[in-house]
Amino acid sequence: MAIGIAIPGFLLLDTSLRPIAFNPEAIRVLAYPVKPERIKHPSTFLADKIRSSLLKRQAPGDIDFVKLYTSGQRRYTCRPFRLDCNGTGGRDYWIALLLERHSSGLAALGELSKQFDLTVRERETVELLVQGMTSKEIANRMHISPNTVKAFLRLVMVKMDVSTRSGIVGKMLAS
Repeated sequence: MAIGIAIPGFLLLDTSLRPIAFNPEAIRVLAYPVKPERIKHPSTFLADKIRSSLLKRQAPGDIDFVKLYTSGQRRYTCRPFRLDCNGTGGRDYWIALLLERHSSGLAALGELSKQFDLTVRERETVELLVQGMTSKEIANRMHISPNTVKAFLRLVMVKMDVSTRSGIVGKMLAS
């Protein structure tokens, strides 16, 4: 299992769910198995794909996206964020949509969590560590301080009988 940072797919949508901006990874994820370069009109393709695959329902004022999206054998977490366009808090907003790839080491992490009796928050910290995140990035993702992240990692190191962050990752690779 190679550990690298997977680039999330990013889409910026208007209230009609039409793409305003997107990155190549979003097209790659949503177009699979078709090669992205074969898509002639990416905005139209993405608008159709959003409505057919990422949207659970759309009622007036209620847009609900799927939580998990599968592309081939890969699974992605779909995370929407509502962005206020002009600071009014009203009807003018955009939706930022992230498609984040699930770590392939999650099964091993589940086994390690049981083996070393990790708490839910320790496991979440290790999961983000394995994705290549720094303590500050983990803290931002978990909405905690970097010092709390370091405390979680120290506890995990004690439980796993390792002395470094890379020792934690090494235990993951060895399992």
